Order: sequence, then structure tokens, then C-alpha cells
Amino acid sequence: MRLSRMYVPTLKDAPADAEVISHKLLVRAGMIRKLTSGIYTFLPLGLKSLNKVKAIVREEMERAGAQEIFMPTVQPGDLWKESGRWEFYGKELLRFQDRHGRDYCLGPTHEEVVTDLLRGEVRSYRQLPLNVFQIQTKFRDEIRPRFGLMRGREFMMKDGYSFDANDAGADESYKAMFEAYKRIFARMGLRFSPVEADSGAIGGSFSHEFMVFADTGEDTIAVCHGCGYAANLEKAEVCAACEPCGETCDAIEDVETPNQHTVEEVAAYLGVTPDRIIKTLLYDVGGEAVAVLVRGDRELNEVKLKNALGAQEDPAMASPEQVREWSGAPVGFAGPVGITVSRILADNELQGGTDYVAGANKGDTHIKHLDLSRDVKVDAFADLRVITESDPCPRCGGALELTKGIEVGHVFKLGTKYSESLGATFLDENGKEKTMIMGCYGIGVSRVVAACIEQNHDKDGIAFPPPIAPYEATVVCLDPRKEDILGKAEEIYEMLRSWGMDVLLDDRDERPGVKFKDADLMGMPMQIVVGGKGLKKGIVEVKDRRAGEKSELPVADLERELGLWRKKVWAGWNLADSADGPEGNR
Repeated sequence: MRLSRMYVPTLKDAPADAEVISHKLLVRAGMIRKLTSGIYTFLPLGLKSLNKVKAIVREEMERAGAQEIFMPTVQPGDLWKESGRWEFYGKELLRFQDRHGRDYCLGPTHEEVVTDLLRGEVRSYRQLPLNVFQIQTKFRDEIRPRFGLMRGREFMMKDGYSFDANDAGADESYKAMFEAYKRIFARMGLRFSPVEADSGAIGGSFSHEFMVFADTGEDTIAVCHGCGYAANLEKAEVCAACEPCGETCDAIEDVETPNQHTVEEVAAYLGVTPDRIIKTLLYDVGGEAVAVLVRGDRELNEVKLKNALGAQEDPAMASPEQVREWSGAPVGFAGPVGITVSRILADNELQGGTDYVAGANKGDTHIKHLDLSRDVKVDAFADLRVITESDPCPRCGGALELTKGIEVGHVFKLGTKYSESLGATFLDENGKEKTMIMGCYGIGVSRVVAACIEQNHDKDGIAFPPPIAPYEATVVCLDPRKEDILGKAEEIYEMLRSWGMDVLLDDRDERPGVKFKDADLMGMPMQIVVGGKGLKKGIVEVKDRRAGEKSELPVADLERELGLWRKKVWAGWNLADSADGPEGNR
């Protein structure tokens, strides 16, 4: 494609509302434009990259035995009510009514629709297993859409669903998708890791997220480089001492702590370390008053709390009015002794100690010498806190590292969550009715483009991996007004296209400096510069965009030399298990 004929409106400056580098560069490189909050138009260059991501996803899904379908975006509310998610999913579900007053929603995901499809068609175990997928636009009405394509309201997603006759088959389907995802992200040239994850609103028995490593990632991942364990912060297990402490302490006593509200303030005032203080956190969980106890130097993991409670709704921090109603004290002075709540849960770690400090349920007062086993009726101990780098790996006991990542894929073993509620059954070999076992597999296709840029950029712009770059190479013609220079540039352009390459020819009547800046900004892996000075010396200049390495190749043997150089650029990306790449000398 000739750049002079393309709609690629590059910008010198990023828009004021762009917070992360991918958003800034996607707009500056003329790849996307904002329509409204969290909704973007893909321009030709951005759509090229998006389509290459989709092609890799589609190839690997079909290679793994999945069949492509295409389901409606508009979904009837009755299906969501039947599954129980109409209210549970929350305000992110965009609901509306048609002219007849019937409830509908824009699909954020398609578990209900695909289950409804197959429950009317699959009758026998002989029709299982089945694995279907689609690549389609989704809509989730995020309260604060941000970071461009990273967290938009409308986005492109690959969602797939497996249906099996038994757990063993469901495990095989899950494994096949897990391996397919590894191939997908390896082929794209991304540095990633599968991590254990919480299933969230989708539900199911277990799941893995696929995280692209990036310093700007929203998610924190706990990684053990010894055994390979990896989990997101919501899921990462804490191996804390769970054996009850065999010691006791003096009887509890009140101590005045005027205006000392925070753990740090109380610790300093009483001359104790924060790990000797118990934080009493109060939550409203679906109308139930719950007190949660964690060590003063720890942070509560609300996802673990929700799972420990078996709650359908997310726990909500108690309001100041609720705190006073349940504890009799203002915020900052609640404690577990004598508090009026339905349940008290405590983090496992607290079992291993005694002689704690906690709120006294009176203003400006705390208690000392608290022994949980003696003084408090704890309903359950559980792993409730956020893991830290000082915690050991829950698998091998080795050291953990906390790093940042961007979720680009998620695989779930759903079990019968949807097939049971929607009545997706079949007859087994004995003629007995059984419920299908389901799996769910998603990839944020448009998010992959943004995550790739977050991982592959420099001060000058994007550095795309070859498999998902809009174009594999840019031929930069420095002076298209001169026939010999333009002619040689067009000759190289046509030669590369004959190799099966996607090539961009910058034939614009612009200054060389503008062309160089745009080439770096748009980030095609290879740049081939054709100019008068070089041709007089019998060379063209080439540049590896990511490595920044430049070389001069002889025009006399250009086909061979370009083929070798192309292979070198691809090799630099270490594209594992890739079906892409130069063939032969190319």
C-alpha cells in the first residue's frame, strides 16, 4: 500500500485524555480515533493489526478443534434471568427494552446464548464433545473506561465454549485450549505467562489468565522463578502458619488512644509494631454484617473474602453509620470483642499468635492483651489477605516476585453453572439424562494490540512484532519527485510483495525527517530507506525497528541480502512455535 493514498493521520502530540503509552501511540500513529468514552474507531492501520491478531487466533482455535460460529450481539433478558445473571452481573450490563417492552441487553459475553443454542440441538453423548468460538464485538458499560483499548466499553473479543459429557472430557478440552493459548501468544511475539486466577462473575471451578508482562499493567502477578508458579494477586495463595498458638497472655484491658485512628498511629502511640495489631474491617455482604480480622501490617483481599463467604455479591465496606451501629464506636475503633455482627472471619495468620491490640468498640480506646482463641468467637479462619514478596511460594516454598501484567486471555472450567440453570442436558450411553460440562475461553483481541504496544515501544514510537504489525516493512522513498529514486523504491516494494509480505511504501512528498519520524512512530519491524546518496554508492539502508540496528545492503545483490536480513529480524523476536516467518532465503 502507498502511504500517499492511505488515511493515516499521524500526530505530533498525544491527546490530553491519554494516560498510558499504548493509548498515546495508537492515536499518534493514526491507528484509532475516539468516538465517545470507551468507544473507538479503528482506522486502516489499526484495523490491519487487529485483523492479523484475529487471523492467528482463528488459525489456532481451528487447529485445536474448535469450530467458528457467530452469535447475535443483542441478547434477550429472559435468558439472563434464567441463568440468574440479570441482576448479579451488575451495572456493566447495558440493559434496554424493545418497542414491545421486552428486556434485552448488549452482550458482554455469550454463555447464555451458546448454552441456549446447544440445549435445543445436542441430545446424545455421541454429539459430544463440542467446542465452538466466535470473534465479535462486546459491550460492557464500565463506570470509568480508561487507558484506550485496554479498558474500553466496546471491544473485540474471541470467546469460545466447550461442552463435554464428563469431567475427564472437560479437563481435556480445557487443556487443549490452554495449550492453544500458549501457541497464540507465542506466535504473536509477546512475553507472557499463564497465571492462576479467580473466576469472578463468569463463575466456574478454576481458571487461568494469560498475562502479558508490562510495567504499566493494571494487574499484579506473583511469580516463582523456581517452580514456575504464577497467580494474580486476587488468587495467589498465602502459606501462613495455621496451627493455633499454644500460648496465652494477660487478661484484656482498655487503654486510651485519643485521636489515634490508623494502625500506624496506634502502633506508635502504644509502642508496638503493626504486626501486633488486629485490624477489624466491617463489611455489608448482601445485607449481612460481617467483621473481618487481619494483621495490622497486611491488606485484605476482598476477592478471597467473597469466596470464603460464598457470597453472590461483592462485599461493600460498611458506612460510618453502620460501623457505629454494629460496634458502638466511630470509624477506627471497632474491635472483635463484643461486636454485633452475623459472622467474624479471621485470616489464617492470626492463629499463630496472641497478645494482640485491637479496637475496643469505644471512641478513643483500644484493648491490649487480646487472645483470639480465648476472647473472640471466630466463625472461620481462612486465607484472606494479599500475598507479599516476603511470603514463600505456596508450591515449592521458594522466593516470590511481584510483577505487573496485562490480562489478554482467560480460560475457565465452568462445570455445570450454566448448563444446569439453562437445562442443557443429553442422554448418556445408558439412556440416562446428564448435564453437559462446560468450559469458557476468552481473548481480548483489541486489547492484545494495546498490550503489545505497552510491551514493545521506545521514546520514538511503536516497535511491532512482525506477525501482528500492520505491515512487515516500510519502504521509505526519500525523494519521490526523482524518477530513479522512486523507481528503485517501487522495484523493492514489488519484490517484497512478491515474497508474500505486507509492505508500506512511503511515497509522500514530505521531508525525510518527517518520514523517518513517522516510520519509527508507526513501528513496522523493518525499514528500507531508498535515497539519492545511497543509490550513488550502490546501497540502500535498512533498519531493524526494535533493535535500532542499521545496515547498508548492496543494490547489486539486494534480493539475496534483503532475504537474509529479513530472516535476521524475525530471528530477533524468537517467535516460538510460529507458523509465520520468512521461508528459504527470505
